[in-house]
Amino acid sequence: MANIAFIGTGVMGAPMARHLAAAGHDVTVYNRTRGKAEATGLAVADTPAAAAAGKDAVITCVGNDDDLAQVTLGTDGAFAAMRGDAVFVDHTTVSAAIARRLAAARALSVDAPVSGGQAGAENGTLSIMCGGSAAAMARAEPILGAYAARIVHVGAAGAGQTTKMVNQIAIAGVLQGVSEALRFAQASELDLAKVFEAISGGAAQSWQMVNRWQSMGEDRFDFGFAVDWMRKDLGLALDEAKRNGAVLPVAALVDQFYAEVQKMGGARQDTSALVRRLPK
Repeated sequence: MANIAFIGTGVMGAPMARHLAAAGHDVTVYNRTRGKAEATGLAVADTPAAAAAGKDAVITCVGNDDDLAQVTLGTDGAFAAMRGDAVFVDHTTVSAAIARRLAAARALSVDAPVSGGQAGAENGTLSIMCGGSAAAMARAEPILGAYAARIVHVGAAGAGQTTKMVNQIAIAGVLQGVSEALRFAQASELDLAKVFEAISGGAAQSWQMVNRWQSMGEDRFDFGFAVDWMRKDLGLALDEAKRNGAVLPVAALVDQFYAEVQKMGGARQDTSALVRRLPK
């Protein structure tokens, strides 16, 4: 079992940290809002550096590039206190640029964004896409197994983050298609349950259709992955596309559709709230 620091105990990080403790690891947590750290029931450190000192592994799950830089490289950041042989794992969805920057600072680093949302974190069934060296992965993978159903080493530093961008690009297009299909079915005065039964077993089937068709039809959006987070993620993908030359017309368009949903008051609603901007 390992001695682990977990930095960032929000809706994703807190259950992940608890899974590590349940697996027998010795876990110390840090969160900018101390009360959220204390709510985990685990040992709490006063700073990222204090959490990281002497640990075998340091794991982060924070908000954005600036937050990640602060808890790793900033004053009282974790990197200054980490042992040379300790592995660093970041679960934040951030830019590939900062993932590469942190890997340059610490060879044993893994950028490891996740898919599966809050439910996946709570149930320990996350999918994790990882970038980093083989040596870093060898150290990280046994630890990540405490809360993951799937762990894939995609490539070098930054590859985990760019794979997460692929994930979000695909989701954006699918959700727009499901939204349009749902509204078309409603305009045609079809029984949505029967339509779902008819098409969900064929080529139209997707995770979004299976898990969101009914709730979208009932205008229920107060759960799941928030629109604000999706806009952040799509922004990262669009920025990376400028660097690598990829063309993302659908992702760019859906990003603007999500901006409309934000203006409609849907910033914290599930990404399936995309359907709200289409008239019934």
